[in-house]
Amino acid sequence: MSEHHRSSKNRRYEMGKRTEKISGTHQRIIDAAVTLHGSIGPARTTIAGVAEKAGVTRLTVYRHFPDDNALFSACSSHWLSQQQLADPGEWSRHNDPLERLTVGLSDLYRFYRDGESMLTRIYGDWNALPETHRTGLESRNAHFRDVLAEPFPEPNRNPLLYATLSHAISFWTWRSLCHDNGLSNDDAVELMAILITTAATAGGQRLHSGASTVK
Repeated sequence: MSEHHRSSKNRRYEMGKRTEKISGTHQRIIDAAVTLHGSIGPARTTIAGVAEKAGVTRLTVYRHFPDDNALFSACSSHWLSQQQLADPGEWSRHNDPLERLTVGLSDLYRFYRDGESMLTRIYGDWNALPETHRTGLESRNAHFRDVLAEPFPEPNRNPLLYATLSHAISFWTWRSLCHDNGLSNDDAVELMAILITTAATAGGQRLHSGASTVK
């Protein structure tokens, strides 16, 4: 083997090792941030804390993630990649309003129960989240609400229905019913479905009679 070929091969090997080291450091930082977000919450998680947990310097953290938003986004994406997310596309295959409610809320509450520890701290530190992340969560919840409302007849799609749907898909509603008061997911879904269908019927009747549905 020529010296030139051997040198080129060595350089590629060294570059590969450096890339592997950088990738490993990058992931350790993300893992450290996920651990801290899930244990003490985003509001109390600092770059210094992440650096210590990852076994690197603060400067190293900033080399990989130039600001808190970049680190939070990477942390969120990594955690979500390990979850079985709620799938509103699957909900939409059910055209009966009650059936879609049952399927959709069951799917969502399953996700909430699986991710309870992390989600409690994320939603509990709402004001500490990057604005783009808060906006994304709000848009996602609005989409969930609209998917669940869609199969209801037009007269029943009223402010009472939308308000009750928004309440039902809230993480805090699930936590109050299931974590704080000990209901099973199935019981919570059944309770919310009764509330939502009642709101749809009552709101539709009030709208038909000309009464205001909200004060």
